[in-house]
Amino acid sequence: MNTKSNTVRILCYGDSNTWGYIPGKGERYDTYTRWTSLLQKALGETFEIVEEGLNARTTILDDPKNEGKNGATYLKPCLQSHYPLDLVILMLGTNDLKERFERTPDQIAQGVDQLLAIIHDSEYNYNHDPKVILLSPPLVDESVEGVQEKYLGAEAKSKQLGNLYKEVAAKYKAEFIDIAQYVKPSKVDGCHLDPEAHQKVAEVLLEKIKKIIP
Repeated sequence: MNTKSNTVRILCYGDSNTWGYIPGKGERYDTYTRWTSLLQKALGETFEIVEEGLNARTTILDDPKNEGKNGATYLKPCLQSHYPLDLVILMLGTNDLKERFERTPDQIAQGVDQLLAIIHDSEYNYNHDPKVILLSPPLVDESVEGVQEKYLGAEAKSKQLGNLYKEVAAKYKAEFIDIAQYVKPSKVDGCHLDPEAHQKVAEVLLEKIKKIIP
């Protein structure tokens, strides 16, 4: 717990499934639906959830079609901006699966490795090393119409990320959750979460947090 207050501060760093993207609409779920908000409600006033989800965010890739989406570039000032942090919840990798990036599962896991290295770098956390929960992302469902236009080949790759992320988490002594074991992507767009999935993500994280935060 940070030394400046009795509040446990948790950064939720991710992409559109952390931001709360509504499948097929492009709008944002309200605070009664997003897993970040549900987690805040369940944890109560002694916890502070910092929502840092961004649509199209990658792990470490610059996206020529979407400026400012490099997760590594923004993570560095983000950690300093929200200092002090007790816990970082990290869920990225889905956007790296886009066909145009031509990334292998191993390369995506290596990107996540770089993100965990940043989190534990004293230059960015001011020697206040937070705990980490790493989530491998939901699977991509290529059977949904239109998904293959961006995510051709992503389903098979996404199924490999769980084991690879688990290895990265172990390297940094981070907690790990394969969220694909608990939720499936919406049948509307094949990659975003429906309200029931957001509820489940919050429940799974709540159980994990209660075990690691005294």
